[in-house]
Amino acid sequence: MKYVVPEIDCQNIARSSKLEWLLTNGRGGFAMGTVAGLNSRRYHGHLIAAVQPPTDRVLVLGGIEAEIKVGIHTEQISSNQYSGTIHPSGYKHLVQFEADESARWTFSALGATIQKELVLVQGEETAWVRYRNLSTVSFDLILKPLVAWRDHHGNFNSTSAFPKDVEFSAGRTTIAAERPVFLVHESATCTPVQGWYYRFEHTIEAERGLDPRDDLYCPCELRYRLAPGEEALLACSLSENPTPPTWPQDHPAVTTELSPALKSAAQKFLVDTGRRKTILAGYPWFTDWGRDTMISLPGICLLTGRHDWAQSILHSYADLLKNGLIPNRVVKEGETPDYNTVDATLWFANAIYKTLAAKWDQQFAESMLPKLHQIFWHHQKGTEFGICVDPEDGLLSQGEEGANLTWMDAKIGDWVVTPRYGKPIEVNALWINLLRVTEWIAGRVEEVDALPYRAAAEKAEASFEAKFWHEGRGHYLDTADPNDASLRPNQVIAMALPFTPCDTVHAARALAVVQRELLTPIGLRTLGRNEPGYRPRFEGDMGSRDSAYHQGTVWPWLLGSFATALVRHGADVREARKSLRSAISMLWEYGLGGVAEVYDGDPPHRPGGCPWQAWSVAEILRAWEEDCGGD
Repeated sequence: MKYVVPEIDCQNIARSSKLEWLLTNGRGGFAMGTVAGLNSRRYHGHLIAAVQPPTDRVLVLGGIEAEIKVGIHTEQISSNQYSGTIHPSGYKHLVQFEADESARWTFSALGATIQKELVLVQGEETAWVRYRNLSTVSFDLILKPLVAWRDHHGNFNSTSAFPKDVEFSAGRTTIAAERPVFLVHESATCTPVQGWYYRFEHTIEAERGLDPRDDLYCPCELRYRLAPGEEALLACSLSENPTPPTWPQDHPAVTTELSPALKSAAQKFLVDTGRRKTILAGYPWFTDWGRDTMISLPGICLLTGRHDWAQSILHSYADLLKNGLIPNRVVKEGETPDYNTVDATLWFANAIYKTLAAKWDQQFAESMLPKLHQIFWHHQKGTEFGICVDPEDGLLSQGEEGANLTWMDAKIGDWVVTPRYGKPIEVNALWINLLRVTEWIAGRVEEVDALPYRAAAEKAEASFEAKFWHEGRGHYLDTADPNDASLRPNQVIAMALPFTPCDTVHAARALAVVQRELLTPIGLRTLGRNEPGYRPRFEGDMGSRDSAYHQGTVWPWLLGSFATALVRHGADVREARKSLRSAISMLWEYGLGGVAEVYDGDPPHRPGGCPWQAWSVAEILRAWEEDCGGD
């Protein structure tokens, strides 16, 4: 899908410095920045390479200083944020920005029209930039690439240790870092300059209470003479011989239809490392998270026709199964994954069911059934982090001191903000769902006894309503044993599962409370506004944000469960469609072509967190297609 930002917004720095764009290379590497051209995050740059895909991401090309010269007159067409000032201010000449498979800036200055276009090579850590003369006047174009080598979570300060060396040859500059960085500029006149640009300021990092300063290194000045219709090319790559660029020819149209927009957005999260396929949880800072992958899989893979991807992802996680748990986070090769999650494994079973329900595959079903049995056995006997089935009621209990095992997992030092120890409602609905999924598959696979799973499901179902329904409040408890009647959206997840244990009458009553107190146009609040501890704003330093993360902050991904629950428990499908319809505007307001991770709990509901969050896109798409009939 194409996104177009007009001149009036481009030159409004308050607007254009907040709108962000993203390009991905299918390996975990990416390019990201603002429409204005300012790098307002430490994660912004023209090439953030995945050294061990999809992890070990490093900033390689921070940006390009650019100016044009017509006769004796010079104008800058790039922009940078320094402390208290923007210099240069090329955004003042920006007349249009477009993004789809590439990012394109069109400038008008000194009677000339110049288009800058950035594209990433798929499957390779390479960025190509071209500048095209779209006018009838000739001009000189002077480019100064700004390079680095730092972890994308960190900062970069000038040092005599970087670069180790710079080599110049015909049409190429090689910067010696931890790995060689190659600049390819065959038609340019190259002048070595080898100097530092100091103290760029990332304003969003300052807002998050983090060090906002960066230095970048310029190895050379590149000069091109462009007659009308001519272009200048520059590549930055970790490959000595980068693949030539493929410039998009037929740009898709702007659309207001939700399904194609979300399906286009879904593609950014798919990663093939060459060793395994997966779904990244969000850009720019999340990587390979088990819970997010399993929740996102139906929308990202199945509803975009990628059933083979879905099976491959599920196989790769099945191979990582340990003590009946899949990883919470998959780390880089050679390191031990993190398994500190109670629900990722249960969502894994749901993703298996969704994959088989979309397209039955006997061989895949037979390969997954032993894995589900392992999960069943370990949960019955008890596994890590206090995760164990209570033999009295058949429900699943979890938690130990200092553990943050559910999706509400914020932790500040040793403080677990929302511990939810005991029996969380969505965890137990997911447990029952897993039992019914395993029974369903066993019933279709010959010579496998489905009775143990059916018996366990019936026991847990018989306890569920008695344990979780709160007649006085008219909604479900958030956790049982110990009881917590705080109004939270986790009950909606329970209502929306394929094999939900929720009573329809109770669910309809609870949904009315949720709709009144938690529902917003852009998601569900994580805590009722009248509950103790409600936080209306997701802002401040990282500690303040983490403490508000699940204490009222709105999460768009929950709209998927809400819409499904409405349809499942008797509401008119038009109500469900209404709850999802604002997603089309969400794709335009923060990360272009993405749905934000979170929003403020109180109006005006400012977006925050990751601008591109996989399950925000995936769950809205899933519910829109499965429950609301699509466009």
